[in-house]
Amino acid sequence: GKHADNTVDFQEFMIQPWGFDDFNEALRAGTEIYHTLKSVLKARKMSTAVGDEGGFAPDLADNEDALKVIEEAVDKAGYTWGEQIFVALDPATSELWNEAEKDGKKGYKFFSSSQEIMSSDDLINLWASWCEKYPIRSIEDGLAENDWDGWRKLTERLGSKVQLVGDDVFVTNKSFIERGVREGCANAVLVKVNQIGTLSETFDAVNYAHRSRYACVLSHRSGETEDATIADIAVATNCGQIKTGAPCRSDRNAKYNQLIRIAEELGDTAEYGATMWWR
Repeated sequence: GKHADNTVDFQEFMIQPWGFDDFNEALRAGTEIYHTLKSVLKARKMSTAVGDEGGFAPDLADNEDALKVIEEAVDKAGYTWGEQIFVALDPATSELWNEAEKDGKKGYKFFSSSQEIMSSDDLINLWASWCEKYPIRSIEDGLAENDWDGWRKLTERLGSKVQLVGDDVFVTNKSFIERGVREGCANAVLVKVNQIGTLSETFDAVNYAHRSRYACVLSHRSGETEDATIADIAVATNCGQIKTGAPCRSDRNAKYNQLIRIAEELGDTAEYGATMWWR
């Protein structure tokens, strides 16, 4: 995708270590799988260079191949695919929409593969087929920011069993979230503090989303520093989920280290997000 110069069209393939009772064990699993994935890629003689958020960016056979190498890494690391470890996607489809618009067309144009322009229905069918084959529990920006009709269809199709996270479509803006709630679009919100600009507006957006029974995912940005404030905000707002990159580089690990410290301080009162959202 846009965050790496490779043959994969979709921006991010992530794992969610939901099958654990506490944060430390989940973080350990994610870290071990990350390093196992590196060895899997090396064995295939693929690049282990990383993208903007520390994720690997190899040239793969196709988009679905990314899920296959992750599954192999999960198995080799000794964890259970679909019980302890699940998949989260961020295909960043607004970028694909923009590519089609450059050609004067409406739809989704892939960067690297030979796929022709896809319609909203085509993309929804793709996500549905992947959800049947793989333990996908979260899809962020499954459709473009201006494709509200498509978002409604996607939510009707998958919203009862998959977390559908709106990033570009909501931009942490309460008014857009209100529209999403009214029109039945998505069921979760990606929260970026510096996207909306102030803490008060961030808290308003999170509070409204929670009152509307939408999940919230506190998120980093592609360009990050070692500031770990979003870790504290994720806990303070009871988001239960944070997206802050691979366990690689100090700017990403700073957030995980802060969450470890918070968990230690809370002790037995700490509650891991998986117990709130997915059990």
